[in-house]
Amino acid sequence: MDIGTERPGQRPAAALLAGALVMIPSLVAAQTPPELAAPIAAALADCKVTLDTLWTLFAACLVFLMNLGFAMVESGLCRAKNAVNILAKNFIVFGIASIAYWAIGWGLMFRDGNGWVGQSGLFFAGGADNSPATGAAYCGVYSALGWAAVPLWTKLFFQLVFAGTAATIVSGAVAERIKFGSFLAFSFLVVALIYPLSGHWIWGGGWLQRLGMWDFAGSTVVHSVGGWAALAGALLLGPRLGKYRPNGEVRPVFGHNMSTAALGVFVLWFGWFGFNPGSTMAAQPAVIGRILMVTNLSGAMASLTATATAWIVLGKPDLSMILNGCLAGLVAITAPCAFVSAGSAAAIGAVAGVAVVLAVLMFDRLRIDDPVGALSVHLVNGIFGTLAVGLFAQDAILPGTTGNGLLFGGGWGLLGRQALGVVAVAAYAFGASLAAWTIISAGLGLRVSADEELRGLDLGEHGMEAYSGFQVFTTQ
Repeated sequence: MDIGTERPGQRPAAALLAGALVMIPSLVAAQTPPELAAPIAAALADCKVTLDTLWTLFAACLVFLMNLGFAMVESGLCRAKNAVNILAKNFIVFGIASIAYWAIGWGLMFRDGNGWVGQSGLFFAGGADNSPATGAAYCGVYSALGWAAVPLWTKLFFQLVFAGTAATIVSGAVAERIKFGSFLAFSFLVVALIYPLSGHWIWGGGWLQRLGMWDFAGSTVVHSVGGWAALAGALLLGPRLGKYRPNGEVRPVFGHNMSTAALGVFVLWFGWFGFNPGSTMAAQPAVIGRILMVTNLSGAMASLTATATAWIVLGKPDLSMILNGCLAGLVAITAPCAFVSAGSAAAIGAVAGVAVVLAVLMFDRLRIDDPVGALSVHLVNGIFGTLAVGLFAQDAILPGTTGNGLLFGGGWGLLGRQALGVVAVAAYAFGASLAAWTIISAGLGLRVSADEELRGLDLGEHGMEAYSGFQVFTTQ
């Protein structure tokens, strides 16, 4: 039941308790001796900071768990001979992200600077931790995150897990043919330099944020940036051997374990319940509950429309399309989750589920080989989700933020700003990623040898098998 919809005499006990808690500060002020009122008020404020911190850290840990989801999805949708390589990439990428973001990325993204980049220092240095944070406490060094009343280290960890997600997205699109060392080098660059700059523009007080572009939890900041980086890598690498026949016909390359792929999507779906509601960085019961629910609705609806679309277009309800449909709906709702109604969330998910199936077929026709559908999920629906803010946002849902989108009488202004953000980030993220991949290719090379690709990267790159001792039948 939404807040404000109860009829007189039918308010639930939880609502009465919440109302009582809200009244505590005023009761304290009215009935407490003056010499005790200030300490008690300070204790209550500290309690709120503690609750906000616990919620933010819990949500961050859910997002961290998404690394497991990506590892399961990607390894399951790829062939058995490359499973160790996929798992190794998804494991080590968070270690790389942790160092790169702590040392360089955080400062470029969130420290005060100009509209393009943060400039206040590296290695998390250059300002005191004045926790519990307030806007005033962070003016001059951390004002971009001054709105969140949680300690500085909590903010760092929460933002780190998002940076790690952007790097992980790249892994699937370049799977089964990239050198392990080259992937590690790119992962460092994307978290240290590429992701933080565009993130500063939108979340760090940069020029897009000042213009009024909105991306609540990262459809563009995280998913599109990861998608553009993945697209640049996939284009330079070229398709896997045998993926396309000489006449241009697509030769399906089936994943070896759909059980782990399905498990991975369940883990990612669960992790999104921290990804989106956690972006409040505050334990606001009505807000985080609503964001969680609209997130779930979009993923659920996209699962259904992807199933129907695959059934109609392909003749069968392909499980990989169903799984990617759910992820597409979750990506699409990530930007607008705080600003749209439940009905709008369902509509966004419905479009995303159709879009992901058509996008997979489109990339195949373009001969862009993406083994796990990462481009269709994260890039295509990251773009759509960002534009969905301009279409579906309602000012009444979170007053004083986006205003109304086009479909709710707000005109073209918000949609135009969202589109500008999409184009600007696309130009930067794709261009910078293409340059990074090119430099790595010149120094380390990008692609394994044809012989190693045919035998599998597990033996060639790691000297082991995922299923040692088991006989795995394959025609690939």
